Amino acid sequence: MGFENDALKQLEQLLGKAKAAGADAADAIFVSRTALSLSRRLGELEQLERSEAADLGLRVFVGKRQAIVSSSDTSPETLDRLADQAVTMARVVPEDPFCGLADPALLSTDSPDLDMTDKEEPGTEKLLDWAAAAEESARAVPGVTNSEGAQASWSRNFVALAASNGVSRDYSATYHSLAVAVLAGTGTAMERDYEYCSAVHAEDLKAADEIGRMAGEKAVRRLNPKRVSSTQVPVVYDPRVSRTLIGHLAGAINGAAVARGTTFLKDRMGERIFPEGVSVIDDPRRRRGLRSKPFDAEGVRTERREVIEDGVLKTWFLDLRSARRLDLTTTGHASRGTSSPPSPSPTNLYLTPGAMNPTELMADIAEGLYVTELIGFGVNNVTGDYSRGAAGFWIENGRPTYPVSEITVAGNLNQMFANLTAADDLEFRYGTDAPTIRVEGMTVAGR
Repeated sequence: MGFENDALKQLEQLLGKAKAAGADAADAIFVSRTALSLSRRLGELEQLERSEAADLGLRVFVGKRQAIVSSSDTSPETLDRLADQAVTMARVVPEDPFCGLADPALLSTDSPDLDMTDKEEPGTEKLLDWAAAAEESARAVPGVTNSEGAQASWSRNFVALAASNGVSRDYSATYHSLAVAVLAGTGTAMERDYEYCSAVHAEDLKAADEIGRMAGEKAVRRLNPKRVSSTQVPVVYDPRVSRTLIGHLAGAINGAAVARGTTFLKDRMGERIFPEGVSVIDDPRRRRGLRSKPFDAEGVRTERREVIEDGVLKTWFLDLRSARRLDLTTTGHASRGTSSPPSPSPTNLYLTPGAMNPTELMADIAEGLYVTELIGFGVNNVTGDYSRGAAGFWIENGRPTYPVSEITVAGNLNQMFANLTAADDLEFRYGTDAPTIRVEGMTVAGR
């Protein structure tokens, strides 16, 4: 794209236009994305799409007032108009005492090698080969009777950021993904499951036939589910759902929520909220990480942080605004689109693995639940109350035995965090990741 080739220079010129129009300070962000995706079902190509999109956002400050304008048109005439519009808007909006750009001392100046760009763009034929191999492998599993199809995609994102405090940085990243979903059984006794993989570099994707085989086997295992009686038992979360617990933690330590007082962890900084030995890491500079980036959306340097260290809560996720509200320093977790102000969010967030493998983790469970799917979002961020629909397998004598469905798992995140044990099978697959997790004393509601 033409603008991308000279993005930083163009953004800096836009900042000059904003200052000339009366802004005291300003920042501008440009984001472009090229994507190729397709879906295949029962041997036939169902959808093929290639897209190219670009958006630019300008934020201006007039005193303690700020305004944001955005456009997908990057022509010089439009940029002139954007600057005038933004300043006009900023002069009439209410003051925000916490808005503003970063102190230059906080800005990112290094260029770490995060290896975020795969130089080769897979063509349509390669994506189709991946989807075909995944779907055919899944359909070859005995018991699989139908397919919802396979999807393969590639994208390249480019981000450029400039600000009147001296920020002038850009980076790019590629993403590849492959997913397949199939059904097993017949009639009203059919069950569905899926497998999914994503990676920055194509060579890090799991083999397509392996993804398909796993999807097929998972669907077949779910056939003939039973319902269980309501009880209180240990619940074991499969890695594809255990990561949601870490996602709930991320929401509870979001600086904006802390500043508003709308999180159950707002008064627990420095306290033990997980068992001893448990750590949660946020690492925006992990090589080939799905959410890696050298600087945040305010140009602040990113760095690896222990969010939970030996069970103790050590930090919030902060951008500049939430940090100022809490009289703290930003942690470099600002993210933003082109039409909205920055807000804090995690990057490559994960729970560190424990010492036992999943089999050992379940070995002493006489009765319990192994969860492979969660339904709905019944979590109260203010109280920590947790209640979600679930499906999976009933554990008897230390191992999953038969499939179960139409159940609810409930508890409170305070107690759940304090009573969890992690297995040793951590894989980086989603951006927020966790190994198999066991949580004691949860309520399972069934028939």
